[in-house]
Amino acid sequence: MGFSHAQIEELLEEGREHNCEGVGPAKVCVKIVAIAELPTRSGEFQIVAFQNNRDNKEHVAIVHGDVRHAEDLPVRVHSECLTGDIMGSLRCDCRDQLQSALNMIGQMDRGMLLYLRQEGRGIGLVNKIRAYSLQDQGLDTVEANLALGFRDDEREYSVAAHMLMSLHVNSIKLITNNPKKIDELKLNGIAVSGRIPHVMPPNEHNRFYLETKAVKSGHLMDLNGKVHLPEQSDYPVVEGMNEDVLKILRSYNY
Repeated sequence: MGFSHAQIEELLEEGREHNCEGVGPAKVCVKIVAIAELPTRSGEFQIVAFQNNRDNKEHVAIVHGDVRHAEDLPVRVHSECLTGDIMGSLRCDCRDQLQSALNMIGQMDRGMLLYLRQEGRGIGLVNKIRAYSLQDQGLDTVEANLALGFRDDEREYSVAAHMLMSLHVNSIKLITNNPKKIDELKLNGIAVSGRIPHVMPPNEHNRFYLETKAVKSGHLMDLNGKVHLPEQSDYPVVEGMNEDVLKILRSYNY
């Protein structure tokens, strides 16, 4: 049983009246603006749409059951991936993680998936394609982002934290392999009571990508990555890179 009509109206009214100082360093204030039924192949859900004062991006929560005041609620925080989620790209595990999380939550009494508009680990679609091009030349995910002048991961989770607060969730068990995501949510005021591992089987196209996430980004996975060739042992240098980026690259063991 999801939100009743009366509960939906109550949440929408709270959204209309809500005005806070914001969450996190950016002082993000999030409001619920729409709620609807969402039957899916993974089960019966409700979709909750949010707007915020930080950017023009519209984020959503895919909710199964009544999550208000829930303790230890299973939650997946998923960042948008057009190539994976929609096109079925085999370069990443995003679509597998999205579908697996929805299947898992759909079989539970209650749970939630937050879908955040943070394409390409926060660097945007065009820059993600640029990073793909660099990866085609031998760089890994982290190296490609750094070569383009970004951090290895530009995502942030103050919006996700406020979304959970807006739905009155008391504590969560995060469906993730990424300990940094847990730390970020905690820093933004969310009680994370545990972790549910979410490792997807690799394929020939994403094995090296997953190994990089484990080795360089600290994801809690144990995979056999693709071996680097000898000619890939030097750190990458791309025109326009500044000395700060080069220092970061030198800190890795190639």
